Amino acid sequence: MAYQHSTLLAAGVLAALSALPVQADSNADQARAQQIVVERCSLCHGKEGEAASVVFPRLAGQHAEYVSKQLADFKSGKRKSETMKPQAAELTAAEMKALGVFFESKSVPAKTSRDTALLGVGLYIFSQGNPFSGLPACASCHGEKGYGTPQLPRLAGQHPRYIEDQIKQFNTRERTNDNAVMHTVAAKLTELEAHAVAEYIATLQ
Repeated sequence: MAYQHSTLLAAGVLAALSALPVQADSNADQARAQQIVVERCSLCHGKEGEAASVVFPRLAGQHAEYVSKQLADFKSGKRKSETMKPQAAELTAAEMKALGVFFESKSVPAKTSRDTALLGVGLYIFSQGNPFSGLPACASCHGEKGYGTPQLPRLAGQHPRYIEDQIKQFNTRERTNDNAVMHTVAAKLTELEAHAVAEYIATLQ
């Protein structure tokens, strides 16, 4: 009876282990992710997600789940981009998850700026919003350090130009795949406020 009990217990443990999901950060998955980065992503986003130009987003440190979702949205056409759609077209769900894990593990230094007046405006908008126009603080959703959540993007350290471009796309409804709250937020930002808060966000780390 003891032998039979041990056998049943072992079988139960093996069954439970086999039911566990395969982790996206396995060595094989990450090797595949690195291969995709070298072959496709690095030209625009850099080998470490640092971005080769200010017009492309820094992916280093970005939440894995958020990266995976954006890739899926590019593939489905929910998020419009003539550049990204063909890049995401052949990616599997597992590869998207692995790419998210890859980029989340990377880090890049924050930008420095000497324009203290502009950064002061950016800090105020980021942390306080603008009560006169009904603009909410960025920190209310993205956190006081701009780290975001798995569902909301990390903003800290992002290129200012990219941030401003996305604000414009939300304002004109060119970008509709994410939280509709950003449509209202973008519509309330003046050009000065958008520029200032983008410059401030870039200094966060």
